[in-house]
Amino acid sequence: MARGGRRIRGRAPSADYWPGFVDAMSSLLLVLIFLITIFMLTQFILTQTVTSKDTALEALKDQIAALTSQLSIGKRENADLRATIYSLQESLASSTAERDRLNGLVSRSQGEANQIPALQTEIDKQKKISSDALSQVELLNQQISAMRRQLAALEDALNASEQKDKESQAQIVDLGKRLNAALAQKVQELAKYRSEFFGRLREILGDRPDITIVGDRFVIQSEIFFASGSADISPGGRQQLARIADAVSKIASEIPRDIPWVLRVDGHTDAHPIKTAQYPSNWYLSTARAIAVVNDLQARGVPPEHLVAAGFGEYQPLVQGNSPDAAKKNRRIEFKLTEK
Repeated sequence: MARGGRRIRGRAPSADYWPGFVDAMSSLLLVLIFLITIFMLTQFILTQTVTSKDTALEALKDQIAALTSQLSIGKRENADLRATIYSLQESLASSTAERDRLNGLVSRSQGEANQIPALQTEIDKQKKISSDALSQVELLNQQISAMRRQLAALEDALNASEQKDKESQAQIVDLGKRLNAALAQKVQELAKYRSEFFGRLREILGDRPDITIVGDRFVIQSEIFFASGSADISPGGRQQLARIADAVSKIASEIPRDIPWVLRVDGHTDAHPIKTAQYPSNWYLSTARAIAVVNDLQARGVPPEHLVAAGFGEYQPLVQGNSPDAAKKNRRIEFKLTEK
């Protein structure tokens, strides 16, 4: 029992701590509530203070904006005042200049008042001159009217002349067409006689390889008429030319007189150059050969007004190249019956 009583007495001290703990917690809670209340009061006071400061700041901003607007208005008013002052200064300067000018005019008028008689005399002279000028203007107007009438007459004459010119141009065009048609007909007739002439030459000279017809030309190799490097007609060449002259004379008697024609004799050489005292170049040799043939034909009765001689040197070859065969074909005399 005694041991049990001690154990009970031993537990009692541990059970007595709880009320003290509760008291301590209550005290701590009261302190916390007090601190929170103090914090909330402080926060409320600070909020009120900040709000009042924001309101004051907004008011200050409004005052600054109003002052800025008033400053802008003041600046504009100042600029307007400056412009007004500048305009007034210009007006003052202009008024001063005008005053000076008027003063000068007044002074000049006072000085000229004594010259009025002389000015009146000068005015009378100018009136007389003006009257004479008006008379001259009237005379000039009359002359201009006469010139206009003459110009109108000239324009009528010019229009009549232009009309006649148009009619003449139409007649010229018509005559040109008729002339072209007549020339075409003459060319056709001459072509017919050319074909007949070539046919007769072919019959007279025979079918030889060194005599050909190329287009509208009758081509004969130079060796038939001339020795190499010479323009003297050989005896055999003269015999051939006698036959050609006979054919030309016969065809000349058949061609109507209103057809203008010539027999053109063209001399050609090969490309081998020649340079002698008598023939400095192929130009001289080809021309000399053509002239020799023309002279022989004229001597045989061919009318000289229907003969033409021309030399072409080596510059219009029938065959290109410098081969012996090409050179032989290029050395030639051509006969061409053509219109003048």
